[in-house]
Amino acid sequence: MTHHSLFAGSLIALALALQPAAAFAQPGSRIEVPEVPATLTVPDGNVVYLETRASGTQNYICLPTPTGVAWKFLGPQATLFIATPAFQQQIATHFLSANPDEQGLPRPTWQHSFDSSSVWGRLYAPPSTDSNYVAPGAIPWLLLEAAGTADGPNGGSLLSRTTYIHRVNTQGGVAPATGCTTAAEVGAVVLVPYATDYFFYRAARQ
Repeated sequence: MTHHSLFAGSLIALALALQPAAAFAQPGSRIEVPEVPATLTVPDGNVVYLETRASGTQNYICLPTPTGVAWKFLGPQATLFIATPAFQQQIATHFLSANPDEQGLPRPTWQHSFDSSSVWGRLYAPPSTDSNYVAPGAIPWLLLEAAGTADGPNGGSLLSRTTYIHRVNTQGGVAPATGCTTAAEVGAVVLVPYATDYFFYRAARQ
């Protein structure tokens, strides 16, 4: 066996070893979803199976409006982690990409780091800015539904089973209060740091 084969085999073994602890949770497991506004309640028949902490940026672009110019949301860029007793394990990435289930419509995307399975999200309910839940200066809490899913190139389905996604416990990420005031700034992009928890749900029968 070549060194390359040994290395590849080691990576596969590592992924398989981490997979049960970092990728799955069964109904009744220790995942505890925080209380959310009533408008963000996940429909019956779905169970949480994955809890992650994300860190990255919410990205904005300066664009013309009917009254001048303003910052408009461009897309997210973040890394999702699972906390284990010993370390933080990266489990997914979050970004804007074309959803193949909607003829390439750009949607927020989550892609698993192990099997490359993906889910694209769209708003299921209006964003919540309820001050009883959302911290000052933080982006809203969200409930998204799966607008599209895709298995990984080898058939992996760790994220393509997703039906709903919660974005809660947000920090930062709001559009800048300054800049983007003149036509000369059109096209400018800002990357605003944020952090949040993402909870992933699947159909209870799966």
